[in-house]
Amino acid sequence: MVAFHASALDGVARNPALPTPLLLRLLACERGGEAAFRRAGLPEAAVAVILAHPNPGARIEFAISARAEPSQRARLVDDRSPKVRAALAYGPEWPDPRTRVGPLPDDVCARLLDDSVPSVRAALLESPHLGPSFVASLATHRDPAARRKAARGWEKLPPGERSALLADPDPEVRQAAALGECRRDARVTAELLRDPESAAEALRHGVLHRADAERCVAGRRHLGALAENPSLPHDLVERLAVDPDEDVRLAVSLRPELDEKRRMLIHFTVDALTRGDVRWVRDGLADPEVLRRAATSAHPLLRRTAAQSPHLPPDLLDLLARAEDPVVDNLLGVYHPDTPEEVLMRVYARLGGTFSAWMAETHPRFPREGLAARYADHPDGNYRRLAVRDPAATPTLIERLSHDPEVWTRQAAAEDPRLPLHRLREALHVPELASSAGANPALPEDEMTAVLEQAGVPG
Repeated sequence: MVAFHASALDGVARNPALPTPLLLRLLACERGGEAAFRRAGLPEAAVAVILAHPNPGARIEFAISARAEPSQRARLVDDRSPKVRAALAYGPEWPDPRTRVGPLPDDVCARLLDDSVPSVRAALLESPHLGPSFVASLATHRDPAARRKAARGWEKLPPGERSALLADPDPEVRQAAALGECRRDARVTAELLRDPESAAEALRHGVLHRADAERCVAGRRHLGALAENPSLPHDLVERLAVDPDEDVRLAVSLRPELDEKRRMLIHFTVDALTRGDVRWVRDGLADPEVLRRAATSAHPLLRRTAAQSPHLPPDLLDLLARAEDPVVDNLLGVYHPDTPEEVLMRVYARLGGTFSAWMAETHPRFPREGLAARYADHPDGNYRRLAVRDPAATPTLIERLSHDPEVWTRQAAAEDPRLPLHRLREALHVPELASSAGANPALPEDEMTAVLEQAGVPG
């Protein structure tokens, strides 16, 4: 198989206009393009082909597809390959933060947790996609690793199950349970402080006896964690606010009870590229009051954390859009559905070719109209590529851009359905354009069929 035929096959595999008969033919092939197994809205006939596919790698691609329905992927629960079952148990890796991945049904998760292969069970417990009801059900599971997972969702457990986990025969389960309970019980916190492995987290979250807090300050023990503790007495907060350690002062400056005047009297510095991840703001990204406090603060890390909320009301969105903070711009471009066009263009202009720029460009509000007139002759190929997005771009311009010196611009033009057919057919035989041309929804069915045949896909 010629190299560019493989590239064209990958494009055809993700072509939104691929007819079902060709899709089924592609899926049944040992060398079918990976994108075919991750398509959204696969028909039942296609799912049946994937489930019976002889290549475990093909079934794994479906198991980790973020576009497949959980109920479809769940049908791999009895797959003969432990690698496929482990891939199903962990679920999709989703690099796009806008993509929501639904959990597998609880009964399917339960079967995977009882799988005979340890790697399958471990993959399930490490999955970020488990539903809250299933996690809560783990509190009484015979596997200590499952009970530890349940303990990490402490606040959602009923009192009886909390008590049982605190008295669990497994010491690691008891420790995980204690780390949940210490948020309300100073006695439990004091016990955790005796263990070096749990001391820092207990200091960060647990209810503290004053004597324990004073000993930690005097011994300069885990001061960064202690500075975050909600129960830390006010006078000790004030002592840490002038601590010689810059990280400690920064942690104090982020405490939720501080008013804005006191917060900004603390001497702290924030790196220009540090992403905000302030816990109390992150936990309140749907809380109007928390968002208003954080978004209107002069503290950059509070603003940056607030910028991760898709629930910002228009006035706060407008405020953050004018913050002149590149990190805030990036985060708004990723998380908010109504990010202004000018913010998205700032991100694109500053970071063209990066993940953040891609997130901005694929945002629903990224501008389209007028881009051809503005950028078709721009000296930077990243901007010339934007001209392809313009609905007013003519077939003549698209064809011209398909010959652009910048390969990304040529590829964008090759995937555009306005590209004249003669050039589209030609692009199929240009190695760096073959994949984009194969994905072009205007590609005729006979050309798609020819790609499959040239690639050796059986009929």
